[in-house]
Parts: sequence; C-alpha cells; structure tokens
Amino acid sequence: MTLVSRARPGTRPAFDDGLLPRLHGELEAFLARAPDLAPDLTDALARLLLSGGKRVRPTFAWWGWRAAGGPVDGSRADVAVRALIALELLQGCALVHDDVMDRSATRRGRPTAHVAFAARHHRGRWAGDSRHYGDSAAVLVGDLALAWADDALVTAGLDGAALARAWVPWQAMRTEMIAGQHLDLLAGARREESLEKALTVARLKTAAYTVERPLHLGAAMAGAPAHLVDALRSYGRDVGVAFQLRDDLLGVFGDPAVTGKPAGDDLRDGKRTALMALALGLARSAGRPDAARVLRDCLEGHEVTDGTVLEVRALLWELGAVDAVEERIGSLTGLALQALDQVELDEPVSAALGALAATATDRRR
Repeated sequence: MTLVSRARPGTRPAFDDGLLPRLHGELEAFLARAPDLAPDLTDALARLLLSGGKRVRPTFAWWGWRAAGGPVDGSRADVAVRALIALELLQGCALVHDDVMDRSATRRGRPTAHVAFAARHHRGRWAGDSRHYGDSAAVLVGDLALAWADDALVTAGLDGAALARAWVPWQAMRTEMIAGQHLDLLAGARREESLEKALTVARLKTAAYTVERPLHLGAAMAGAPAHLVDALRSYGRDVGVAFQLRDDLLGVFGDPAVTGKPAGDDLRDGKRTALMALALGLARSAGRPDAARVLRDCLEGHEVTDGTVLEVRALLWELGAVDAVEERIGSLTGLALQALDQVELDEPVSAALGALAATATDRRR
C-alpha cells in the first residue's frame, strides 16, 4: 500500500512550525541550568541529547497541543515547548538503558554511553572491571535523565490545571515504557516466537511511548475534550505500532550510514521482533525447518557473521515476511488516518498529522 500524505505537494512540511530549533534551544537552556554535581554524567547526557535525534515524541505532542487549540506563538506556546523537552529527557533515559541491555556499541554513529565510560576506565587503568564501571555509570546517566524529565515538565510554567491534566498521560507513559521494556526482556529470556506478544511489546514499548501518549500529553495540556483525546490516541496507537514495524525492518535492512548502527544490528542482538515472529510462522507454514533453524540461530545468540546477515535477509524476503510487514504498516497507517476523520481538525493540524504518519512509517532511519 502506498501512503499519500495529506501535506500538499511543493509546500514546506506541515509539521514544521519552527518547532525543532525551539526545542533544541529550550533543551540547551534546561541542561545549562541543571545542577552540575556529576559533570561526567551531565556531559554524557548532553552529548546524547544535543547531538541529533528526530525529536519524534515532542513533535507528536506539539501537534496534540495544536489539535486541541493550543497557540503557535506567545507565552502559552513557549511554556508548552518548555514542557515538551521532558519527552526528550525521557527518551534519553530509554536510549541509554536500552543500549546497556542490548549491549549496543554505537548510537547515532558514536560510542554508546556504557562503551565510552568503560573505555575511559580502561585508559585510566582505574580499579575494578571496566565493563562493570561503564554499565553502572550509564545506568546513572539514564536515571538522571528520568529525574530531570519530571523536573522539566513540572517547572515548565504550566498552570496548576494544565499540569494536573498533563500528569495523567505522563504518569501512564512512564509506566507503559518500563512495562514494554520488561516484556521485551522476557521475550528473549523465554524464547518467545508469538507474533501477538511481539505486537504487545510494540504497543507498549513504542506505540504508547512514541506517539499515543505524547499526543495525549500535548492535547491534555491544551484542555482537549475527551472525544478528541480518544481520536488522537487511536491514531497514535496505529501509527506507533507501524513506526515500530518500520524500525524492525530498518534493524535488519537499514543502511548504517543513515541509521548510525551496524548493518543487521537487530540480528546480532537476537531481538524478538514482529518481523522475526512473522518469518518463523511463515517458515512453519511452508514446511521449512531449515529456514526456521537459521532464524532461531540468530535469536539464540549464535555467532552472527556478515554472511549470516545476508542469509537471513534473503530468507525474510523469500518467506514473504518483509511483504507481510510492509502490508501491515500500510494497513495500520490507513486506519490511523481514518481515526482522524472522526473529529474536526483545522487544516494545518490535519495536514501535519497526515504528514507525520507518513514520516514515521516510511523512513530510512
């Protein structure tokens, strides 16, 4: 299915609104004001947060804000942008902790926090085990980001009623994110091959945290009525799962020069993704124990060479798993756009959410 964006051809992206430089400026200002009691941790967090990133979560939150009538400019808009950097700090926590759990060596083309701390320990010939030190320091970086995420939201300047409304999705999102991460961890430990369970992880770990709750957060800050929140969350759930399915494909087929991660990174990590669950199901249906064995070897942590990556890529195409995932991405994105048709949205908001759905689900990184 080919997705047609609601954005008009030849125009600047509808979701531009000058948001990204505003977010970057507010994030820089927040980090500059933050207590510098542990400069090594602060510097590691700042390098991660200010070195790039798509700012997906605050962008969706901004358009939840705009969908509920939040202004583009003025003091209320400034407060909203300040509040939304909390999402980038929460993302910083998730990325650093995720990298430790996945033993990832690079993030955005640079050494991950635990790798950088371990290397510093090794160079300094400090006491103890370098890897343990690196992991421990990275966990603290993530903890600091989580604490500061709460600080950013609470001190942004929202009035009491807006903060109380925002706290409902914020509280839910943090719990859902951790629950999804735990289910992902369990899937590997239990050797899960269930597509349903892989999609549950995608809904909690990615959809709720990346799209659904950020939209809910922005809409709540602006005082959205319940029917609008429901429509935005429905759109967000479907776009969010499609976003994760695209991520599954990029984790196997992505270009390292674009993604900032080694080729076939998900295969080397043995990630129990919906893509791999689909492929295993298709291998069983096709009576291909040879194909299932190759796929399971990756998931079981067997050595994954460049040759293995090429073999698995070929199998995923051959079994029809790639086409099945692409079809599901298209279907979910279509359902998301249908949810928006149930509510009245101003043209800039409708165009932006349509364009964001296309950007989130049809991307190269």
